[in-house]
Amino acid sequence: MLAINTNNIGNFHIAGINYKKTDAEIRSKFAIGNDQHKQILEQAKLNGIKDLFVLSTCNRTEIYGFTDHSSQLIDLICSQTTGSKKGFSEIAYIKKGSEAIDHLFEVAAGLDSQILGDYEIVGQIKAAVKFSKQNGCIGSVMERLLNTVLQSSKAIKNQTELSGGTVSVSFAAIQYVREHVKNIADKKILLVGIGKLGKNTCKNLVDYLGTKNITLINRTEEKAALLADEFGLNHASLNDLPQQVSEADIIFVATASAEPIILSSQLKGKANKIILDLSIPNNVEPLAKNLSNITLINVDELSRMKDETLSKREAEVPKAKAIIVEHFGEFIQWCEMRKHVPVLKAIKTKLKEIHNNSLLAPAYNNNNTDAEDRIQRVINGTAFKMKEQNQCGCYYIQAINEFIA
Repeated sequence: MLAINTNNIGNFHIAGINYKKTDAEIRSKFAIGNDQHKQILEQAKLNGIKDLFVLSTCNRTEIYGFTDHSSQLIDLICSQTTGSKKGFSEIAYIKKGSEAIDHLFEVAAGLDSQILGDYEIVGQIKAAVKFSKQNGCIGSVMERLLNTVLQSSKAIKNQTELSGGTVSVSFAAIQYVREHVKNIADKKILLVGIGKLGKNTCKNLVDYLGTKNITLINRTEEKAALLADEFGLNHASLNDLPQQVSEADIIFVATASAEPIILSSQLKGKANKIILDLSIPNNVEPLAKNLSNITLINVDELSRMKDETLSKREAEVPKAKAIIVEHFGEFIQWCEMRKHVPVLKAIKTKLKEIHNNSLLAPAYNNNNTDAEDRIQRVINGTAFKMKEQNQCGCYYIQAINEFIA
């Protein structure tokens, strides 16, 4: 199969779903782990698509790539997930060319995040791209685009307050508890899962709730013990989870299990509890929400919480978009210059032929170093004129005349 032309940005596509039209349960059907990501990349290469990556977070599953048609990307996603192609197509957004590029800029800036300005997405993009690059699926144009996108994101973070304040899913969960629970110091808190999200949640619990009545549980107990020691908290074995769930007043779940780890049957008839499920897929059985003694809050509900910080961030959106426009223009300019490369190479080859012909360029024939320098100066000047005046054809003869003059 013929490889896709990655020099044409019109071939850049994205197919994705996110929190705007889907809930956590639907998104979980299309979640992509590393093993699935690798299979997608391998299949893509067999299909002639060699420039792509997959971004899968709790809020979105997106596939970006240079391809003839977006349906090829949808096929790849659905080949490795439990959801159907028909189901994905009905809820997906499809973008190509400049529209797809602009979407990537906005995602990296946090403008498309469920919580405006959420900067954690940048690390997720970097990890996805690194994985794709390690598997030979990031070409020169894609790499240039991603570098420009990340530069734009960094400029937005440094030059605006779009990511100012402390707002994330884990922090929104803390805010919820602060607003709905009295006498927090008297409540027994359980945190299950201490991966990256769990660690952030643990730190927020200690920093903002002012209590140490917190027990940590993790699949690897040693990690729970180390983090508990760091913050002066309690820890327990995963085998003790049922008992700890029974005794806790407030439960935070930040695990990455493929199946729920807390079931409604474990909660029925127990004391009143608030459970905040930060996981995708849901790690608390959704049926628990129907129990009268349980208040179950998931990531979608947490992300709808807005506060003064978000209002301030919204005021920064125009500044962020202006920075994106600037960097977008730089990338397009680079793409335009890239089109001139064949002409510049042809000119350089011709100038070297002239140099080697003593009849045409006797003054430079005996000094290769001077000739090389002169050739490069002519090429640089020609490239500058192409960039400034966008007239590549007429410069071929002009460059030759400058060299032999």
